[in-house]
Amino acid sequence: MAKELSYVLINPYTIRKSRTGGVINRLLSWGKLSLVAARMLAPSKELVEEYVEAMMSSANPRDDKERMILKEIEKYLFANYLPQKKDDLPPRVMLLLFEGENAVEELKRVVGHITRVSIGETVRGTYGDYIEEDGKIKYFEPAVLIGTNKEEVKQELKVLAKYSGRDGGVLRGIIPYPSGVKPEETLVMIKPDSFQELSSKAGNIIDRFSQTGLFIIGARVVRLGVKQAEEFYDPIRGRLAEKMKKQLLKEIHISVKKVLGFDFPEEVEERIAEELKVYKAQHEFNKIIKFITGRDPTEATGEEEGLEKCLALVYEGENAIQKIRNVLGETNPLDAAPGTVRKDFGQDVIKNGAHASDSPASAEREMRIIQIEEDDIAKIVNRYYPA
Repeated sequence: MAKELSYVLINPYTIRKSRTGGVINRLLSWGKLSLVAARMLAPSKELVEEYVEAMMSSANPRDDKERMILKEIEKYLFANYLPQKKDDLPPRVMLLLFEGENAVEELKRVVGHITRVSIGETVRGTYGDYIEEDGKIKYFEPAVLIGTNKEEVKQELKVLAKYSGRDGGVLRGIIPYPSGVKPEETLVMIKPDSFQELSSKAGNIIDRFSQTGLFIIGARVVRLGVKQAEEFYDPIRGRLAEKMKKQLLKEIHISVKKVLGFDFPEEVEERIAEELKVYKAQHEFNKIIKFITGRDPTEATGEEEGLEKCLALVYEGENAIQKIRNVLGETNPLDAAPGTVRKDFGQDVIKNGAHASDSPASAEREMRIIQIEEDDIAKIVNRYYPA
């Protein structure tokens, strides 16, 4: 069966209530699809109008109940995806693209029916709400929006691709802060081991970061090439050499004595460790690059796109960098405090759950390297549906 492309729009209410991680948890662990792109949107009136038009023209309501639901979705979009007052700031929406066999039906299975929200084994069953009395809808919160058939998905994706560049990216200046608050941006990258099999890890990590009270204003699925990854991790090269020297001293003292069968002065161990630290550091650095990219840096040209993917998120808020790092925990999961991301989801110093910027300068530099503003939505949609 050929691959299909489909999408999920995580609604503003779901994002405001910090349920983004929970939704992504279910989408990645309950389904059989691959997450191929992510982007934050602040939808314009034009996007909403054309999206509604695509939905209405492609949907196939079978009865009056389904027609009523379509009208309710239309009303919901204009009420929740757009500012309601002249000076209101635009709401945030997260767009996720999924690829795989029978993608449209698979997402419908995982997301669940828009009115059957009492069943907790679907996204809407957990996070949605629908109350109907006497044939009238009293309360409606679908948690996420998806297409319901292939033609509808095609038309809606074309609309989303048309506006993803203009209405999407890193959504700066749309979060209202109290007077005197100076918001800060930081980058989080959820590492490849969260995406190598069906797993709830990525969603659980996002859910853990929601404890900070910060706002997600940017999102992108990135596949770092070797050159990109080497530039991204370059600041740790120098620190690695001295760390490796300490590790080598322990290894030399144990292993060389065991092989040779006699003691020798500490200054000899020191000289050997000094000579070997650069080689050891490069070896460890290459392991990091291979893990992040899926390519051996000693064999790759550096120009190829990476084989592994990360989910990059930009968080904004007061003291954002320190808040994220407090929740993230120490680099080595063995040293991390209980309840931190790395303690609960990390395995070792490389597979430790996520990366986070350690300063405003680092955040700016890292976002530039991974091209966080790049619009992948249009590129992928146009590949499936050429203009």
